[in-house]
Amino acid sequence: MTRREEIVSAAQALLEQEGPPVTMRRLAERLGIQAPSLYKHFRAKGELEEALAARALAELGRELERAAGLEMYGRIYRAWALAHPHLHRLVAERAGGDAEAGAAGPILAALGDADRARAAWAFAHGMVELELAGRFRSASEVEAAWAAGIRAFRSASTPPVPAAPAVYRSFGVD
Repeated sequence: MTRREEIVSAAQALLEQEGPPVTMRRLAERLGIQAPSLYKHFRAKGELEEALAARALAELGRELERAAGLEMYGRIYRAWALAHPHLHRLVAERAGGDAEAGAAGPILAALGDADRARAAWAFAHGMVELELAGRFRSASEVEAAWAAGIRAFRSASTPPVPAAPAVYRSFGVD
């Protein structure tokens, strides 16, 4: 593991254990170094946050690759986000580009259309945010809302799935 990867791992552990914000000072303390030393590996805190978001999306993408069907995508996304609420929020704020497209790739491939994949990604993210904020009165209400959303995506007409490179290009990845 490189020193840069070690720093990202420590930042992830700190975020998961203590929540935001992860300060460079606190991160340095955890690593047993001086905060200015972190800037040898990351030009700014934002660069560290982007590396952390990219790592989280890669992890989520690996989890989503196991899915077979929209119901399982929903369950896996929800389970990951609820287990990692601070990472989930960081990803929503900082991620994009190749990392996000890679994580969304399995959903994109299943739905065959970039617009539907973005809508499904937004649905899953919004549902988790509402659940984390305590906006549902009961677990059965959460389950019913997820089921209704999944049914809506499943029942919409599915266009033919293009070859993988075209699918990824349509989502902004070459």
